[in-house]
Amino acid sequence: MARCIVPEAEAILDKEYKVLDKGFVRLVDYLGGDARIVQAARVSYGEGTKTVREDAGLIDYLLRNDHTSPFEQVVFTFHIKMPIFVARQWLRHRTARLNEISGRYSVMKDDFYIPASEDIALQNKDNKQGRASEESDADFAKQVQESLGEGQKNSYAEYSKLIDTGLAREIARINLPLSLYTEMYWQIDLHNLFHFLRLRLDAHAQKEIRDYAKVLFEIAKKVSPFACASFENYKLGGVNFSKAEFEELKLMLENKNGKLEGKEKERFDKKMQLGRQL
Repeated sequence: MARCIVPEAEAILDKEYKVLDKGFVRLVDYLGGDARIVQAARVSYGEGTKTVREDAGLIDYLLRNDHTSPFEQVVFTFHIKMPIFVARQWLRHRTARLNEISGRYSVMKDDFYIPASEDIALQNKDNKQGRASEESDADFAKQVQESLGEGQKNSYAEYSKLIDTGLAREIARINLPLSLYTEMYWQIDLHNLFHFLRLRLDAHAQKEIRDYAKVLFEIAKKVSPFACASFENYKLGGVNFSKAEFEELKLMLENKNGKLEGKEKERFDKKMQLGRQL
């Protein structure tokens, strides 16, 4: 099979998708697409792509049943600009290849992230690692933005002074804050991108990295629309049950359909009554 060309992906190569106030995501290159997934899956018995409907059905089957290796045949290379604190969360995903700008070789740009007023909130009282869902009042948000901006301005001014003295860049950068923007080239296959997205599109992920994940997903849809639709249906929108939970669900359905009788129904009713009391 010749190199897989996806017209929708070709149309967005090097297009800059804005994220946050100064960040972006660009698709630099890609390898494969939905056609490559089905080609790889069918190689064991020598058949390639069939009808669109059959290919979509095969991709559904593969993803739903965690046959992941065909999805590794699709590879993305992204150019991403993000705040350093987002990058440090990003690097927790160790199944990609990357190259990041170095403050040892380069003088860092005067680019810092300041959250929008609607993204400024107090600490969540129930979640130790997140912000509250309620927005702060406008005056408080403005004070926070001014405070962050002033700290960033002073930090970069001191950094510039140290650079001007001839001090080594690797030392001068030490006090630069986590809000500084960094850039990286990030290459990852579709299977591992789906794992990244499943975690980083979750409501518990920090809002800023969720913003990047949303853009990555929109780009991935251009390259592999069938695979992304399956992922959205079975992984993002799906629900997994434990063995015990599944047994409880079966009992509830059987009771609803009138199939539970005698002592079995009596035990079920007592269990439901106890659950309501708790």
